Parts: sequence; C-alpha cells; structure tokens
Amino acid sequence: MIVGVIGGGQLGRMMGLAGLPLGARFVFLDPDPDACARDVGEHLCADFDDAHALGELARRADVLTFDFENVPESSLASLQERVRVAPSASALGVSQDRRREKEIFRELGIPTAEFRLVDTIDGLASAIDAVGLPAVLKTRSLGYDGKGQAVICSQNEAAAAWDAIGAVPAILEAFVDFTREVSVIAARGSNGHTVIYPLCENVHRDGILRSTRPRPGDPASASAGEMISRLLDALDYVGVLTLELFDTCGGLVANEFAPRVHNSGHWTIEGARTSQFENHIRAIAGLPLGETSAVETCAMLNIVGAIPPAEEVLAVPGAHLHLYGKAPRPGRKVGHITIRSTNAGEVEQAVAALSALEGVG
Repeated sequence: MIVGVIGGGQLGRMMGLAGLPLGARFVFLDPDPDACARDVGEHLCADFDDAHALGELARRADVLTFDFENVPESSLASLQERVRVAPSASALGVSQDRRREKEIFRELGIPTAEFRLVDTIDGLASAIDAVGLPAVLKTRSLGYDGKGQAVICSQNEAAAAWDAIGAVPAILEAFVDFTREVSVIAARGSNGHTVIYPLCENVHRDGILRSTRPRPGDPASASAGEMISRLLDALDYVGVLTLELFDTCGGLVANEFAPRVHNSGHWTIEGARTSQFENHIRAIAGLPLGETSAVETCAMLNIVGAIPPAEEVLAVPGAHLHLYGKAPRPGRKVGHITIRSTNAGEVEQAVAALSALEGVG
C-alpha cells in the first residue's frame, strides 16, 4: 500500500514511522525542500495547489491523507475524483472555517463559547456589544498555534485587533472561564467503528502546546467521548480526529477540532497500546483499529525553539526523545519528549528535571 500525504512536517514523519512496519510506503507533497518527512518516504517538492504535483500524487497513491488542516479544500476535493481520500475534503472544509465549525457543534449539541461573525470593523463593534469583553477575535480560516488571533479587553483595542488579524472575515468569541484545557483524540474506521484515547490535560504558552498529561478515568472522559463520537459520525469521518475543549465549572466547552493526528497525542507512541499515528494509518487503510488504553503513567513535553543535549534528556529515567530533523528557531516545534513510568511521582520528577533544559516545555 502506498500512502500519499499532503504535508511533510513532523506529523507526516511520525505517520510514516508508524506505517512502515505495517508494510506501507509513503509519498509526501510539501513545498519545503527540507520537509522533515522526506526521511521516511519520497518527497514531491511542490506547492499544495500545484495541479501537476497533485495529479502525480494521486496517480502513485492507493490512499491520500494530510498532516495539517491548511491544505486547500479544493485541492483535496479534486483528488477525491481520482483516488480514495481520508479524511474527506468536506470534513477538512468544516474544520477550516470557524463559522462552519461552530455551526456543526451547535447542531450536535456540543457547547461552545458565545460568538458572533465579524466581516467589518463596524461589525466588530456590534459583536463586542453582543458577546461582551474580554473576547478573542479569530480569523475564520488559516489560524493555528495562536496565529490569526487577537485578544480584546476594551473597546479602544478593537481597531488594533482588527488590523492585527489582517482585516479579514473573522469570528469574535467570548472568553471562557476554564479550569484547564483538555483534548480528546479518537480514530474512526470506514465501517464506523470508533476507538477513543484517554482524555488529555494540556498546558499552552504563547499559543503553543507545551505539555500534555493523559488522564485515564478522568471524570470528564465520558462527556468528551460522547461529543467526539457525535462529531465523527456526523462527518462520516475516517482517520484520527482531535477535539480541543475547555473544562469549566459548568462542564466541557468545545474550542475547535483538528481533522488529523495531534500534538497532544504524541504521548501515545510510547504510552498507549496503539499510537494515534498507527491508528490513523490503520483507519485510512481499512485495517482493524488498535487498542487505545495507556500502558503506564505518561507525560509529553514539547521541545520548542532550541534542542537540548540528547545525553541530558536520555539520562532522565523514563524519558524518550523524538527529534524532527528541523532547524531550531524561536517558536518552532523541533521535537518532543515522552516520559513513562509505573509511578506517577517518578513521572512528575522527570517532568521537573526535563523542564529545566533549554527548549523543553
């Protein structure tokens, strides 16, 4: 089986690493000549909307997928006419438009923050009156890792926020008073069978995920599982999907979903019976899905902006180092560390030791 992947970043790389033992081979389409997934498959270096390159990818692959959600929906839709694509272009399109995303949440009874659509600076003023302050102004599309967002705390900040996001169609969301940020990851096969990973508790800084701790048996797990199951079925989804949520005193509130494997699921490589990456390949290939339970207590720390010495990371008991082959630069995810142990206290001691290293957490 040949898997074509639109995108050649670290998520594509880890898909390849998981799929190779299953007998899969990979072809990646990415405009970056140094795309880090090139180490685990062939690399077509071209833009995501390059018709010739897309045609070549479709010709060579048995199934197509993608590793990030800013792939043009039109590109994916055209490929569906020639080769099997999973997840579908329609599922991708919903995730790319915050309006469509919020609408499907509301249709499925998944709680969201209060929001209003914003198309003009005058419309922003009206939205502020309706939603209240503080609030977050977000571009309706092409936002990730905190990009395309601006916080508004007072009316006199509105114009600067509008300019900061590029004066493009947007959505204004009320602030959510949350106790923690969580995510739930699930895989769904073409037969509708779904497996769900333990709820993850996440910590962000500067809009970037810094650490994740899976919480098997968490009290919010059942609610999160019901929400993601409804979403997967409504989208007739195939593959891995991630639902990001705020945990509040009134229950879970949906933030957004990602139609792909997710940073908060990196712990599954060492920490779950089947990693999210393997289950994604299994799902899109029509193979039975694997068990998702955690094998031990785990934590995951991102490596951002600088790479710590491998010998210092690996000297910490239970630590597993993953480097992506990317050149360090400020704010760039260049790797992650998973910590695993039968003892929760040992995991927290390792997290503390590793967090003292440059670039970790």
